[in-house]
Amino acid sequence: MKCPACGSHVVKTSIYCHKCGERLDLSNPVDEPTRRPATAVENSARPEATESDATPNERFRDLVGSGRGNNRDATEEQLWEGGYCAKAMMGAWILSGLATLVLIVLAIVVWGNPVLFWVILALIALVWLYELIVFAQRRLGVRYRLTSQRFFHERGILVHTTDLIEVIDMDDITYRQTIIDRLFDVGTIRIISSDQSHPDLAVQGIADVKNVAAKMHNARHAERVRRGLHIESI
Repeated sequence: MKCPACGSHVVKTSIYCHKCGERLDLSNPVDEPTRRPATAVENSARPEATESDATPNERFRDLVGSGRGNNRDATEEQLWEGGYCAKAMMGAWILSGLATLVLIVLAIVVWGNPVLFWVILALIALVWLYELIVFAQRRLGVRYRLTSQRFFHERGILVHTTDLIEVIDMDDITYRQTIIDRLFDVGTIRIISSDQSHPDLAVQGIADVKNVAAKMHNARHAERVRRGLHIESI
């Protein structure tokens, strides 16, 4: 479908043209009944400026800014919920395992030196203690939730903080996987948005990362279509 004003291609369900702001859902002007000329009394009673006096682009901007006609009261549905997947730690655990093997071999070599032997055992314990602390912090302290309108990022164990991003404000959604991540179907999703708190958010340790990223993209697209926004940025 083309805009009758500027000829740009627009979505059929759009209310306004994304290029010039012309309203698209009005009847053809030639089909409207001819209006009689206004009398002098009517002209004197007419206000100096009305909403119809604004240009199509101004009416479009006002509609987006005020939320009128956007159906903001639509039901918000939960699309996905999850947290940090244990499989995302496999790469770190493999490296820690290799380091442990090297330290064990070294401990055997210095078996005759009790001081070095116990130092090496302490290093092994510290390596795995660190990995367990990192895993517990990520596993217990991070939760994610995606709805049809918002993305919630919850973090913290003792102090719980919840941030949210409007899906309509998401400008770019990508996901990254290492070789090990691909083996276990996990990854990190990166969200670039106009949100002031988290303009660049990395969502780590997501299982079935490709499908979750697709859900975010679809939610963003559906929300922009619902509100009549068919451009990447206003």
